[in-house]
Amino acid sequence: MAEQTLDDNPQRGGRQVTEQQQVLLKLDNLTKNFGGLRAVDEFDLEIASGSITSLIGPNGAGKTTVFNLITGIYRPESGSIRFNGLELIGKQPHEVAKVGVARTFQTLRLFENLTCFENVLSGQHCRTCSGVISSILGTSAQRREEEEVRTEAERCLKLVDMWDLRDELAKNLPYGYRRRLEIARALATQPHLLILDEPAGGLNERETAELMDLIQEIRDSGITILLIEHDMQVVMGISDWVAVMDNGRKIAEGTPYDVQHNPSVIEAYLGTENGDFYTESEREDYV
Repeated sequence: MAEQTLDDNPQRGGRQVTEQQQVLLKLDNLTKNFGGLRAVDEFDLEIASGSITSLIGPNGAGKTTVFNLITGIYRPESGSIRFNGLELIGKQPHEVAKVGVARTFQTLRLFENLTCFENVLSGQHCRTCSGVISSILGTSAQRREEEEVRTEAERCLKLVDMWDLRDELAKNLPYGYRRRLEIARALATQPHLLILDEPAGGLNERETAELMDLIQEIRDSGITILLIEHDMQVVMGISDWVAVMDNGRKIAEGTPYDVQHNPSVIEAYLGTENGDFYTESEREDYV
């Protein structure tokens, strides 16, 4: 595989995908305004299939807005979002989920009074076809589909190591398991691309290490990961590629080593001029 380096013009163009890789998601010249504020400004990025790509930058840089554009919550003023060659702009969020893009949110959005198993079952709504009549009649097709849905929910809960908690109400879970449950529900949509918005937020050191292992396991199962994360231990520890945003624009991208040693990124986001990282509490103001 050819060595990946920072783009000579980081505000234009995306990652250099080798012949052995396929571009799963391509963002081209993406722009989004909110009134007089340009939240995303001619943003470009390529996500290679089978990779873990992280998007970092200070609060307000436009990272979550990019996620909302990809998943159909917002519509851009200009640009293109192509997933597996399919243009996503104009599709509603449920349509984006159906073609294979799932996401989690910074703020947990679980069904608090449903069990873990029921929460994950709900994630498969976009994959089911049976209607009210077939459900009432209990047709063979409906029964077969229900069995498939339950089997998939079991698989997802086992993947995040929560099968033993399947009958527990979501509201009774410790915070770390609530994070895992949201990931399991997203996985139940059977995505090709899983978008994670600050999944390590609020986790302790042990939970963060377990999350890193889980994300890599999900990637190894064949699902591509796009990640926003403030914890640089997570970003640098598991990412194949890192893009850096500031004021809606991409200011750098490359391998974790590239980004970690890029002078402008070091000075503006990650550390001091000598390349040393800030402590975790100091770093929060920069990444």
